[in-house]
Amino acid sequence: MSGLVDALVILAVVVLVIARQFRTRRVATDRSWWVVPAVLVFLALREPGLLDSDHRTLSALLLGTELLIGLATGVGWAWTTRMWRTPDGAVWSRSSKASGLVWTIGIALRAGLFGLGAVLGLRQDSSALLLALAVTLLVRSGIMVRRAQTLPPASGQSAAYGDGMPQPSRKERV
Repeated sequence: MSGLVDALVILAVVVLVIARQFRTRRVATDRSWWVVPAVLVFLALREPGLLDSDHRTLSALLLGTELLIGLATGVGWAWTTRMWRTPDGAVWSRSSKASGLVWTIGIALRAGLFGLGAVLGLRQDSSALLLALAVTLLVRSGIMVRRAQTLPPASGQSAAYGDGMPQPSRKERV
């Protein structure tokens, strides 16, 4: 993929993911939580150029740092997301303001890392950013699924029509 297409894919995924997480959403605990990150990993690794061929060691160090930032962002995002279980057993989540702060810090660190690479003269491809985004989503999704599985049952019953009304007494037969 060209750099422009990669950048557009990254931007679209980030906007979609962030916009969806700040709405109340049901947590999917099925086995498909890893599919989107896997597709992003595939897109990142299928093109050569993940590492700068002239500066392999420095480029690998920068990539490792990028992946650590992605990992930390995913962990922070997952643990700052509010989760609850409803009486019907469904698990719901909504990102908090702290989650937004985690994203802001993660993006700022990635921008700083990109700037550092530019100052050092490294050729940087968007594949590293795509790979780090995949790590962020994979870690966050995995933690969210695990948290959903360990949430205690909801307290109390849900209100239903007729709750709290006296029950009619049984008629006695004569």
